[in-house]
Amino acid sequence: MAKKITADDIRKSVIDDDVRFIRLAFTDINGTLKAVEVPTSQLDKVLTNDVRFDGSSIDGFVRLEESDMILFPDFSTWSVLPWTDSRGGKIGCLICSVHTTDGEPFEGDPRNNLKRIEKQMKDMGFSAFDIGFEAEFHLFKLNEKGDWTTEVPDHASYFDLTSNDESASCRRDIVETLESIGFEVEAAHHEVGDGQQEIDFKFDDALATADRVQTFKMIVREIAKKHGLFATFMAKPLQGQAGNGMHTNMSLFKDGKNAFYDKNNEYHLSNTALYFLNGILEHARAITAVANPTVNSYKRLIPGYEAPVYISWASKNRSPMVRVPSAEEVNTRLEMRSADPTANPYLLLAACLEAGLDGIKREKMPMDPVTCNLFEVSEEKRNEMGIKPLPSTLHNALKAFKEDKLIQEALGEHLTQSFIDSKELEWAQYAETVSDWERNRYMGY
Repeated sequence: MAKKITADDIRKSVIDDDVRFIRLAFTDINGTLKAVEVPTSQLDKVLTNDVRFDGSSIDGFVRLEESDMILFPDFSTWSVLPWTDSRGGKIGCLICSVHTTDGEPFEGDPRNNLKRIEKQMKDMGFSAFDIGFEAEFHLFKLNEKGDWTTEVPDHASYFDLTSNDESASCRRDIVETLESIGFEVEAAHHEVGDGQQEIDFKFDDALATADRVQTFKMIVREIAKKHGLFATFMAKPLQGQAGNGMHTNMSLFKDGKNAFYDKNNEYHLSNTALYFLNGILEHARAITAVANPTVNSYKRLIPGYEAPVYISWASKNRSPMVRVPSAEEVNTRLEMRSADPTANPYLLLAACLEAGLDGIKREKMPMDPVTCNLFEVSEEKRNEMGIKPLPSTLHNALKAFKEDKLIQEALGEHLTQSFIDSKELEWAQYAETVSDWERNRYMGY
């Protein structure tokens, strides 16, 4: 659970750690971390929720005539970033929720929205929605101007021991930096693709984990820069190579115990877990719009690169969308393998939790688990098994999202409309873009 930190703790840390500036971070509709930075002379304003900003310039927030917003920092997210400003002082960081000028939580803030869905969960008697993210990323070299290239710093593969290359050095530096600000890093290793990395940190409740993945991305990018590298969480940066996933491990807790565990059931999954799983599967196509929110996301969701393509589940099989890893009681969980790290973590978890809770309410068992490799099964056979594909494009995923009232309710009216507007614009811009592939293919016609 999130650590308990008071205003006095933050005041002491500012002095002890020579903090000169405080970064107040929040997240827009597209999952981009934004920030207002103030000098520590404004600390009292920070701690009494009195820092304002113009919300009209933030994607998915508000119109110009209602632009004033207030930042409410979550003290439990306080960290001192392990690099200095130009004068040698440190920078403190707080994750914030966004409120209106009358003090009410702003409904267009993805973080506030996740809190709303968590309250629904608690009203149903559950105490926590625990999440473990596995966010993959690629490292690329910078050119002499400091811009990214597609030249990778290594050609290693899954779990390769690469102790001397720049990727391994950067990855270790990232781990040490994360640990210095309170992360409990469980594993770090090279992934399948050239230049591809994975660093896993300990699971926690949904809000704390969403906050941490935002901080994690910031740290990864900053440390990569120090190594002359560019870090990207883009879903599929290299054609013909593995893409970046963000496997989402989920479990519900009730009365201090894992509500997904039942030692007497197959796979040790309780009925609660199976109902929750069915909710995820039944709303999978709409969830995909949130879990895979970019045009590029769908270049990853294709056969041949370990990413799922079909709406299904299994235990040891890794081809379906949801897997049930072997685990003891406290770690019994559902692993949704379709999401990628371009997803807004607050919206992703709100959508998954809403779908799962609806599944629990309806008490419907999921389809049978898959025991074969779905990539080797014919379309006719998959149809007989009742297995449908995930959307193949952002356009199709958005159509499914527009048809799914429950997932729209998971985001709320304001975020739903902002999300649709943003993604329709993205698709329209993509649809009118003429690519090199098209020129190479059709210029001779």
